[in-house]
Amino acid sequence: MLVTGKEILDHAHEHGYAVGAFNVNNMEIVQAIINAAEETNSPVIMQASQGALKYAGVEYISAMVKVAAEKAKVPVALHLDHGTNFEQIIMCIRNGFTSVMIDASKHELDKNIEITKNIVGIAHAAGVSVEAEIGKIGGTEDDITVDEKEATFTDPDEAEKLVKETGLDSLAIAVGTAHGPYKGEPKLDFDRITTIKERLNIPLVLHGSSGVPEESIKKAVERGINKINIDTDIRMSFNEAVRKFANENPDIYDPRKLLGPGREAAKNIIADKMRMFGSAGKAWR
Repeated sequence: MLVTGKEILDHAHEHGYAVGAFNVNNMEIVQAIINAAEETNSPVIMQASQGALKYAGVEYISAMVKVAAEKAKVPVALHLDHGTNFEQIIMCIRNGFTSVMIDASKHELDKNIEITKNIVGIAHAAGVSVEAEIGKIGGTEDDITVDEKEATFTDPDEAEKLVKETGLDSLAIAVGTAHGPYKGEPKLDFDRITTIKERLNIPLVLHGSSGVPEESIKKAVERGINKINIDTDIRMSFNEAVRKFANENPDIYDPRKLLGPGREAAKNIIADKMRMFGSAGKAWR
C-alpha cells in the first residue's frame, strides 16, 4: 500500500527503529526492494534521485513503484531524494510521489528556511511529506557534490530554528557520513544525534549510510535516527552479481537471465539492512 513518508517515519519515531530508504533506478531494483520488504515484513521507502529521474523518467519511476506498492502487503512510500529545485519537486508531487526532499543545505540558514518553508506549504497542501537538510554531507550523489572542506556537521540550534519556522516532517543531519564509497571507516558523532533528537523530537535522517559498520548503524538508531538512505551498497551488490554471472556464462545474452542474479543479490542485501535497522516485523498493515 502506498502511504506518506510521514506516516512511515512517525511510526518509526514512536517505536524507536529506522526505515530503510532505498534508491530505485530500474524495475529489478524496485522488485528487489519490495521482495525484501515482504520477506522481512518491513515498511519501506523507495526513493528516486535526480540521476534516476533523468535515466528512467519520473513517469516510469512513479508507475513502477505504484504498481509494486499496490500489490505489496507492507506500507510503501515514494520519495524524492535530494530535490534541489522547485520545478522538479512539483513534477514529482504531480506524478504521485508521497514524500519529497528539499535540499537547500548549500544556502545560509535564513535562505534554507525560506526555500524549505515554501516547499512545505505546497507539499502539505497536496498531502505530501517533506524532508529537509541542514549541515552539509560530504561526497557525491548523482549531480550533487560536496567536498571534504565544504562538509559541515549540523548545528543543533540551527536545526531547531529550521524545524520551528518551516513545519517540515523529517530532517537529514550531517553527523559524519558521506555519499558514495568510503576510503576509511566513518566516525559518527553519536552525541550530536542525541542532542538534536532531544531538541527536535522528530524523525531524523541519516544519508550516506552504505558502508557504515553495523555497530555504528545500530547505535545511530538507538540515538534517534529513523530513516537511513542506502544506494551504493545496492549498486555494488547488483553489479557484482551481474558481472559474475556474465563472466561464468559468456554465451548468455537474455537480459532477464543476466539481470536476475543482480535482483536477487540486491534483495538479499536490502533484507539484511532492514533487519539491521530494526524495521523487520514492524509493518503495521
